[in-house]
Amino acid sequence: MSNITQVINVDKNLKTLKKGMHASDLDQLLSSTGPFTFFAPSDLAFEKLEKGLMEKLLEPQNKAKLTDLMNNHIVNGKIVFQDLKDGDTLTTVNGKKLVIAVKNGVVHIGDSTILPREARISNGIMHLADAAML
Repeated sequence: MSNITQVINVDKNLKTLKKGMHASDLDQLLSSTGPFTFFAPSDLAFEKLEKGLMEKLLEPQNKAKLTDLMNNHIVNGKIVFQDLKDGDTLTTVNGKKLVIAVKNGVVHIGDSTILPREARISNGIMHLADAAML
């Protein structure tokens, strides 16, 4: 079974995430034992960001900001989709709080909708997010 880094490396809808993961060196963390829950922003999610923001974050001098953005999507432990409950708060690996909101059966974290598709991976679980968590 693949780890989170390996899954991101081969998913054609996660090319921007792949660049960000490698530029921030998070590929090391996401290859480790875990377990992690990763809310993976798709390429479409990154396109919603301010024009040019991701390109700027990928520059070497902005590695700390990029790493912070990427860490906003990672939670320690393995949380399956049906365990995401309205009002729950998750803490990311960088200490930020993610508040879960469920409206009409749709799960949101901030402006991001978490799609009910999850990938079970050797070192955790990955959910697809339709917006980056800033």
